[in-house]
Amino acid sequence: MDYTNPDALAETQWLAANLNVPGAAVVDATWYLPTAGKDPRAEHKARHIPGAVYFDIDDICDPDNVLPHMLPTPETFAAKVGALGLSNDQRIVVYDANGGAGAAMRAWWMFRVFGHDDVAVLNGGLAKWLAEGRPTETGTAGPEPARFTAEFRPHLVRGASELLENLKSGAHQVVDARAVERYAGTAPEPRPARKAGHIPGSLNLPYTRLIDAESDFTVRPADELATQLSGAGLDMARPVVASCGSGVSAAVLVFALYLLGHESAAVYDGSWSEWGNREDTPVET
Repeated sequence: MDYTNPDALAETQWLAANLNVPGAAVVDATWYLPTAGKDPRAEHKARHIPGAVYFDIDDICDPDNVLPHMLPTPETFAAKVGALGLSNDQRIVVYDANGGAGAAMRAWWMFRVFGHDDVAVLNGGLAKWLAEGRPTETGTAGPEPARFTAEFRPHLVRGASELLENLKSGAHQVVDARAVERYAGTAPEPRPARKAGHIPGSLNLPYTRLIDAESDFTVRPADELATQLSGAGLDMARPVVASCGSGVSAAVLVFALYLLGHESAAVYDGSWSEWGNREDTPVET
């Protein structure tokens, strides 16, 4: 079984051969949970793939929203990525320190939300790149600003009101990318949450099952992805909304679905950071 949309993955060999090709751009979207105690921007400055610019999901976001790294307006997104030297004419390859789950797939989803489809995730990310002995550089890029035009695609995003309505209609399958213990409400959240558990009726598929973290951080083969998705109870013929803690690892599920041809899966942007703190949101454990 092959991926339906293989172009969403860029292999390290391809990127190494195309680092200096006009029309290709490299983006480092490394991000960590608040409990990790790491500084991804400092890590980028110390070591990154040559030519990569740093995409900070905590900067390219809605500054007026108290929830973490929520989607910005199309105008803000266009201005921020344009300042990074990114344009609609480029093939953009996004990576992070751990194969995509560390916000590369969130950044991939954000580009798609704002109308740019020529974007891919580096398979294996920085870990595989380094393991293969490929070059890196230090410092911070000062790219020439570029023009990026953003066109918002609302069908790729869901909010709390839509998820509350879905409790009645059941129109969408909701799948939670968090670890089993967080889904069950038996383990603490990395951010303060008034409630523990999951959205009623939601399925659980921890994002870690979709990436080979024990080897080279590559995305699992298509047949293994399909097995994981079906094993979680997902029906590929029905609409899907992915949720997690703050809209980052949910994008891993959306990415896996996209690879298999399900191109309209959405991310619940607020995820548990919102659902777990509202008074009007029911939970299951």
